[in-house]
Amino acid sequence: MILALTDRAESFTQFLTVIIVFVLVLVLTYLTTRFVGNYQKTKSVNRNFEVVETYRITGGKYLQIVRIGQKYIVIGIGKDDVTSICELSAEDIKPVPEASSQGNLSFSAILEKVGVRTGKGGSENEK
Repeated sequence: MILALTDRAESFTQFLTVIIVFVLVLVLTYLTTRFVGNYQKTKSVNRNFEVVETYRITGGKYLQIVRIGQKYIVIGIGKDDVTSICELSAEDIKPVPEASSQGNLSFSAILEKVGVRTGKGGSENEK
């Protein structure tokens, strides 16, 4: 009887140890990701180069509008090469609408929106 209780206690302590180690790994991963993200953000702050827009042609092939200084250049990016296609004037560039208004939605609002689109839920479909 006592042996069974000690086995249970040992199993429980092993379980708690695994949970604590798991939580510590998650916290360290989160902190490392934040640190690396902030580090890369500060390193990539450059006022002369900016990717204005990217368009995917096929898997691994893209067209990009890049601002270099005051010039806008269209480049083609492939798996092994980058090709300059043409130069655009500032008047040729149309502003891209900001997607920041979507970032303020709550998770439940996004789920409701998806449910309304697919016809599987949402407040409009409930009776």
